[in-house]
This record gives sequence, structure tokens and C-alpha cells, in this order.
Amino acid sequence: MYILFDIGGSKTRVAASTDCHEIQGDPIVFDSTGNMEADTKRIAEAANTLVGDHSITAAAGGIAGVLDSKHRTLLRSPNKTEWIGKPLAEHLEKGLGVPVLLENDSDMAGLGEAHKGAGQGYEIVVYVTVSTGIGGGRIVGGMIDAARFGFEPGHQVINPHCRVCPDCPVHNTESGNCPDLEGLASGTAVERRTGRKPYEVTDQDEWHRIACWLALGLNNTIVHWSPDVVVLGGSMVCGTRGSVVSLDEINRHLHELLGIFPTLPDMRRAQLGDFGGLYGAMARLRQGQ
Repeated sequence: MYILFDIGGSKTRVAASTDCHEIQGDPIVFDSTGNMEADTKRIAEAANTLVGDHSITAAAGGIAGVLDSKHRTLLRSPNKTEWIGKPLAEHLEKGLGVPVLLENDSDMAGLGEAHKGAGQGYEIVVYVTVSTGIGGGRIVGGMIDAARFGFEPGHQVINPHCRVCPDCPVHNTESGNCPDLEGLASGTAVERRTGRKPYEVTDQDEWHRIACWLALGLNNTIVHWSPDVVVLGGSMVCGTRGSVVSLDEINRHLHELLGIFPTLPDMRRAQLGDFGGLYGAMARLRQGQ
């Protein structure tokens, strides 16, 4: 049996597979904490519950943040600051008793969408998730593209006062610098700006601004990565409660912005929901080291 996991800022998901093509049964989901030892122990306990009398062959999963070059330790993470610099892969391997493949969680979700979701059939897939934060990755030929420190499209700096959204009132006046995309369009940014959870926000002007900012960020991502398709995931785009960002509006803004390429890449919503990272982990295990 193979173990798949996705360590998120709020939830951790653990699943099992017999063949690395389909998830066996229902994943186990629990609340994430700031304690690495406690959470890795719970992953091991969930894994043992899922496999029963079977043995574990290998494991793979994702975590939010920047990993070291060997994919063993977190170097930066917005949600797991207490985990930074600690031997994460070693703890997981000790609990599970098998080798563990670690990747950034957005890379894993993108890999899942490329193999099993909205990115199937495309050679170059860009995946961007817009949720509590904004992350993303580039999948080429069904594999996570090479990078020194991974991909962090949410941390690109953009100017919110552009021709697409000329009346935007948001600017980091304290530092005099333009904020990054995550600081403008993520769920955390919306809550900070409005005092409400994104699904509680009904002000359409707010959603129009978010669509503008995402179009600015996606324009940069498209001209840098030149994908065949952009797959958008996360609760701000694919949520089931309240308003979500309009994909049609993002497309309209992109048509205004992107003049250097003759056509836009296809734009699609993610199909795998909360389990994209688990499907990505299966694909990653099939690819091996």
C-alpha cells in the first residue's frame, strides 16, 4: 500500500492506494497544528489505520512552503513557521517506516490536475490556487518542472493601480511599495480588508477588484511560463459557499492585458477539489525518485 498526504495550513489529508492510480476508500482528514512532531505522528497513525494488515511500500505528499534542494526540510512557510529548519522528511519516514517524497503542496495539486483533472491532455500546465494564500506550479510533460526553490506566483509584486483597475483604493502606503498578489487577492487579504470571510462578502466591487488583480498576476505568469492551459483552483475560485471569482471576468481582463501572444492559453477550473494533492502524490510515486 502507498500512503498519500497533503499537509495544509488548516487541514491535513491522508489516503492510501494499492496501485498509485486510485485512492483506496475515504481519506482521513484532521485539523493541522503548529506542532510538527504531533502532526507527523497523526499522519503515521492515520496511515496505519488505512493500510490495516497490509504493509506500507512508500509515501509522498505536499506541504505549503519552500523546501530545500533535497526536498527534506522546510526553508520558508507562511503557515508552518515552527516547522522551518526541522527534519520534516526524517520525522515522516520514522513514523511511516518507508522513504518519503516531499513536494510543495501547490506543485502536488498541479501534478494531480495534470494527470487526473482539468490539465489532462496538455503538455504545459500552470496551476494556480487562490485560497487562504496564493500558490502555484508548472507541470511539463506530466512532471513538476525543475526549479531551484520551487514556484511562488503568489509572491510576485504587482501594481494594483493599473489601467485594468484604475480606481483601486488598495496600496501599501506604509512602505511605499506595491503589495504582492497574495497580499491583494488571497482569502486572507479579503478578510483583512473587509473583516469578513470571503464567502460572506457580497460586495461585487470587491470581487471585481480581485478579478482584476488575479488577471494582472496571471498575465505575468503566462508571459513567463507560456503554458497551454492555466488551471485555477482554491476556495476563492472553486468554492461552494458564497461568491467566487468570475473566470469570465478574469479572461476579459487578460484579453486587455496580454498583447504579446496571439492567443491566450485555455483557462479552466480545477476538477479535483481538496484531493488534488493526493492525486498528485500518486503521480509523483509512479515517477519515483
